[in-house]
Amino acid sequence: MPNDNSTSSAAPQVLEKEALTQNKSAVFKGNNITCTFGHGKKMVKGIDDVTFDIKQEEIVSIVGGSGCGKSVLAKTMLGLIKPTSGKLLYKNREITDPKVHWREVQAVYQDPFSCFNQFFTIRSQLKDAFGIFKDKISNEEKDRRVDEALMAVNMKPNEVEGKYPFELSGGQMQRMLLARIFALKPQVLIADEPTSMVDACVRANILDYLMKLKHELKMTIVFVTHDIGLAYYVSDRIFIMHGGKIIEQGSPDQIALSPKSPHTIELLDDIPDIHKEWIK
Repeated sequence: MPNDNSTSSAAPQVLEKEALTQNKSAVFKGNNITCTFGHGKKMVKGIDDVTFDIKQEEIVSIVGGSGCGKSVLAKTMLGLIKPTSGKLLYKNREITDPKVHWREVQAVYQDPFSCFNQFFTIRSQLKDAFGIFKDKISNEEKDRRVDEALMAVNMKPNEVEGKYPFELSGGQMQRMLLARIFALKPQVLIADEPTSMVDACVRANILDYLMKLKHELKMTIVFVTHDIGLAYYVSDRIFIMHGGKIIEQGSPDQIALSPKSPHTIELLDDIPDIHKEWIK
């Protein structure tokens, strides 16, 4: 438990951080977004009348249980799903061409094996990722950037030379996804449950790499997770989703220490006791 002096000295730092964030321009801005699937009686709302903004260099976590709409919201920000109604803006413009959008907005997912073709080597696929850019990049430059990216995630280039995805572990493949992000250097990363399929040690490493990405590339990160305890440690702000809606949002301390929604309280109740002590 912090003493009164540490609490009072931390408060100005929190306020200063919030003030700096407020001065940043919005990367994403959603106004009354709804996404529906199916028709008639079988119609389902993936997200329902959602309004939000995400500012430059923020880490925003979208937290909720299965089926709450968090992954649907992430896919709209990636341009994979177009809202049925409402308006989603990226840097004050609608997303009209996903391929152009992906030059600046990239994603990592919970299953890295589904993101790589098992019949091509890892290195060739990392190099192929540069095809998304308008300007051509030489093979020498691709090799240099791939080598730098591999070393950024603590993988020696010769460790993946000639290897296929099925020859690496799940943790190593998750690092390959992050290496691709280091190589492409997007402005926004959407991380959809990137730590859910790995053990605690690998999970900690992945979180370290995400923080490294943010600080080295001045990146905005949208972190999608069911784990509110994890979100507390990495986020500048947290969105709580339930039933397709953002039912609560605020700073990690606001969400963890003064929750307003019963669904937020349920998520907090699932945090192991030792983590609750750290939050306090």
